[in-house]
Amino acid sequence: MNSEFRISSEQRQAEVPITIFRVSGWLDAQGESRLLEEARVAYDGGARYLLIDMSDLDTLTSAGMRALQKVYLIFTPKEEHFKVAHMKLCNAPAQIYNVLGITGFLQNIPMYESLDGALESFGKE
Repeated sequence: MNSEFRISSEQRQAEVPITIFRVSGWLDAQGESRLLEEARVAYDGGARYLLIDMSDLDTLTSAGMRALQKVYLIFTPKEEHFKVAHMKLCNAPAQIYNVLGITGFLQNIPMYESLDGALESFGKE
């Protein structure tokens, strides 16, 4: 298990253009600023839909959850809050999925079991 946080980004076209972040390692206080910076750069560059693939994420701390919440706020216009999900998650390992569920994150941020399922869901709201 590697504690170093890593993030890569790619673009996919579905019903709408989607930016995919693939995160790995530990999303903790040190990874928080990197995730936020990448999200701001993507948003400022025109991205409006974000999918975070968590398949290689080993650990999610409270700082990591705070980072996810801040990224959600960057990508979710206030007038569309609770209407259209501009940020979605996929492929969370069981322990991370459980933490997200217990803390209530999954009430506002949809989680999908596969990358393809998540991609297909964008633009369908």
